[in-house]
Parts: sequence; C-alpha cells; structure tokens
Amino acid sequence: MNVLVVGSGGREHALAWKISQSSRVKDVFVAPGNAGTALDAVNVDLDPDDYSAMVRYAKANAVGLTIVGPEVPLADGIVDIFKDEGLKIFGPAKPAAQLEASKVFCKEILNAGNVPTADYWEFHDADAAIEMIHDRYPGESPNTACPMVVKADGLAAGKGVTVCSKKHEVLEAVELIARDKVFGDAGTKFIIEEKLEGQEASILAITDGQTIIPLPACQDHKPAYDGDTGPNTGGMGAYCPAPLVTEDDMSWVAENVLVPTVHALKANRTPFQGVLYAGLMKGPQGIKVLEYNVRFGDPECQPLLMRLRSDLVDVLEAVADQDLARIDPLQWDPRPTCCVVMASQGYPGSYEKGRVISGLDDAANVENVKVFHAGTTVGKSGAIINNGGRVLGVTAIGEDLKTAQVSAYQAAKLIEWRGSWYRTDIANKAL
Repeated sequence: MNVLVVGSGGREHALAWKISQSSRVKDVFVAPGNAGTALDAVNVDLDPDDYSAMVRYAKANAVGLTIVGPEVPLADGIVDIFKDEGLKIFGPAKPAAQLEASKVFCKEILNAGNVPTADYWEFHDADAAIEMIHDRYPGESPNTACPMVVKADGLAAGKGVTVCSKKHEVLEAVELIARDKVFGDAGTKFIIEEKLEGQEASILAITDGQTIIPLPACQDHKPAYDGDTGPNTGGMGAYCPAPLVTEDDMSWVAENVLVPTVHALKANRTPFQGVLYAGLMKGPQGIKVLEYNVRFGDPECQPLLMRLRSDLVDVLEAVADQDLARIDPLQWDPRPTCCVVMASQGYPGSYEKGRVISGLDDAANVENVKVFHAGTTVGKSGAIINNGGRVLGVTAIGEDLKTAQVSAYQAAKLIEWRGSWYRTDIANKAL
C-alpha cells in the first residue's frame, strides 16, 4: 500500500523512516515534509492547512493509510474529513482531540475518570485570576513563594505552560496570556494549577477505543537549558526507556490513568482512537497526570521508534480499523535510545532561518545513529538550511544508555550552523 504522513517535523521524519521499513508499503508520501523526509520518503508540496487538497492527493495516489503527526490538524478535524471521504486515517476525531487542544476539557475528562491530577482553577480574564492569586498568597513581596503553573487553554506549540515558584512569576504569566495575548486565541481561557514536585515522564499508548497498548516510558526535557532551567520548549531531547518508571508504575498507570481516561472519553461521547500521550509527574504525591497529548510526542517518537521491531503499519492500520485486539504483543529492541535536539539561536523565542547546516553526512556515518530532521529545508543553492526553531533530533541506540548518549553527542558535535545549540545533559537524570 501507499502511506501518507501529514506533517513536517522530527516526529514525521521518524514515522516516515519507520513506515518505509514495512514490507507492506510501496511508497511513503510526506506532506509537506522537510529535507530529511525527502531522503527517506517522497515529499508532497501541499499546504499543511488545506485538508481537502490532501484528500484529493490521497485518492489520486492510492493512499491506503494516512497518519497525522501534529496536533493542529487533529484539532481542526482532519480525521473527520478523511473518514467522511471513505479514507483510512490514524488519529483521533476532532471532539476527542480536545484532550490536547483544550486544557480545560482535559481536566474535565481526568476528573470524570477519577484520574489523579493537580488541583486547578479555570479563568476567562486576568482580573479574576489575579484576585485569586492575592487571596491564596497574600504576601506583599513579589518574591513570595507561589508554587503554581499557568497554562493557556488552547494549542501553543508546547510553549503555553509557565511553571512558577514566585508570586511575580505567576502574575507575569497571567498578564502575558490574558492581557498581552502572546498565545492569541489559545489564551482566551486559561487555567492555574498547583505545582507538582518530582520528575516528569511520558507514557504513550496506542488505542482503538477498546484495546490499549502502552509503549515503553520515555523522559522528555521541556526546559530549554541544562539543569532544566529556562523557558519551556517543544522538547530538547528524550530517552527511552526511562528507569524512573518501574514495571509496577507501568501497571499502575495502565489501570489508574489510561483505562479510566479511555472510558471517560467514551462516556463523554468523544471516543478516542490514536495515540494517548500521558505527561506524568512522579514525586512525593505519587504519580499524577500533568496533561495529555493526542499524537506521538516530538522528540519522544524518535527514540521510541528506533527501538520498535514490530511493523508499525500493522499497528496503526489496526487502530484505524478499530481492531487493535488482532495485534500480537509488540517486539522491542532491548537496547536504550537517546535523542538530542539541536535548535536555532534564539529558540524558543525568535530565530533566524536560512543558515546552511554542515556535517550531516559525517554525523550519519556515526555507528548506531540516525539524524531525524525537523526544521530543515533545501535552499536555492541545494544546501540543507535551518527552517525552524528545533532543527534536528540526533538519535542513537546503544548497549546501555550511556553508550547511546555518547553516540548521540558524538554525532551532534559534527553538525553545525551559525547559532546552533543543544542541551548537554539529555539522559543525565537516568545516569
């Protein structure tokens, strides 16, 4: 069959790379793709927002399965559009995609399923939020301890969450979202929740709304800089598996998080099919859900798929057919993986594009390394240039996590463009 992957990031490159290994697949198309997907698949020059054009392309090119990478098309209802046209597609329908597209909806589903999560307050304007903050933390000093997290309700490319410790940080975050509208309509509503202590982990599960297959735990690194400092990003690196999450933890999460969430979504008449990505905090309070995403994580997808030995197409098609129970237990490479994200100068703020990237061929020759492209394109000169904030996901597999980490950084050091940078401590928590 032919397969269409929707998106242009590192997750989509990893999906296209893995899908192309399936004996069942003839051609893999990526719309619109990047400079890396052009090496492992066929890029299709389609407007990422023109879903009708994608439907026409899928029909004209005998696409047997479409896989949606990013959250925005899912929230826009691309799955509903394809299904209405009789096309097979992997991902949740628009109503279920609210689980990521709306922080308020996510909290309501978590509460309906009695899934452990942080206490929260919902707001529609800055004044009410500021009044609540002063009531709960009456200290006059701007440095009064105020452990809270401020989240824009809608999609904000992973940047709509501000983790705060001081009162002035919470007030500033509210101003940015509610008055300055830095996230636009995504901040029309927002929530403030208690700040949980501990370490974060990501557990992704594939489900058709009945059967649930949890995938090995990963640990992402959201803050921009070493030591988990700086602003939140879309993710600066990840590794798999995460020893923070034990086998007992995995069983507990399946029983107390994944199953009740799927049931709550079904009871809400928003049944879910696709990837359930649970962002978890493990700490003194046990394990609680921070948020849900409704697609493969980026960068978690890269180290996950590098370890997967089963045919990914079989699994994704079974979800689209609502017959995941037919799939045998997934087979995994026992070796751990580590992904280091290379970013453009200025990210997660503004950054310059069009800078020539060197060293990609040298990095690709490092044993057990795959360089997944995210924000890249081919310039007029034919050179590969940066075209985004997060540009590359340098991913390695090794006999142990330290070996994988060393290989990933060895390859990353061979790549550069003006202003390129990366965190130097990815996977250190596990080591």
